[in-house]
Amino acid sequence: MTRPRGAGATAARDRRPDAFHGRRHGRRLRAGQKALLTELLPRLRVALPAEGRALDPAALFAGPAAGAGKPRDIWLEIGFGGGEHLAWQAARRPDVGFLGAEYFVNGIASLLRHLRDAGLDNARIYEGDARALLARLPAESLGRAFILFPDPWPKARHHKRRIVRRDTLDALARALRDGVELRLATDDMDYARWMLERLLRHPDFEWLAERAADWRRRPADWPETRYEAKAVAAGRQSLYLRFRRRPRAG
Repeated sequence: MTRPRGAGATAARDRRPDAFHGRRHGRRLRAGQKALLTELLPRLRVALPAEGRALDPAALFAGPAAGAGKPRDIWLEIGFGGGEHLAWQAARRPDVGFLGAEYFVNGIASLLRHLRDAGLDNARIYEGDARALLARLPAESLGRAFILFPDPWPKARHHKRRIVRRDTLDALARALRDGVELRLATDDMDYARWMLERLLRHPDFEWLAERAADWRRRPADWPETRYEAKAVAAGRQSLYLRFRRRPRAG
């Protein structure tokens, strides 16, 4: 995940004090990036339904994305950064519909380029705060979720802006089906401890690690991102955390 920013906000003008994101724009967009935002994004943009109504995520993928019908599953990536991971997953799982929530315009443009270049139509983009999207998803509608290299907001006064916290985990637990994975990664050791403390205390998630290699090495179906490569080049160790949604009571 690129920085600076976390997982998003409901709109560019929404600057709530606990927003996960940083700035909306990075370096000036090139003409080709602007064209993608103008021409491709409108077709892939997720618009939330009216207040009080749930979103039908599978209905977003009518057409080539679903092959002969709707996708067999829906996966969510919160804060997809440059989009390398989401596009990689989408290319290898054409029968899965991917939702990506992101606020950073440059990252959105980057994902659009990956999708266009690979000819992918099984990804949709929500430009805003992932909490708003999660709140509209039906219970047990997700087959997997990812939070990879979110902004660690290292200063103590900014910790309220960290995306891994109880209310977000509650929302994910509601939206994820029993037995499916929540994957997280970070190269910030303070944030890694923060993540583990909150996830290990949460009654709905169990850590899948059995040995150190389980959190020190990426699984084969977990590609390296551009941000992660920069972290490695800078000598920072990344941690890869896999949690499973526990079965619901009753």
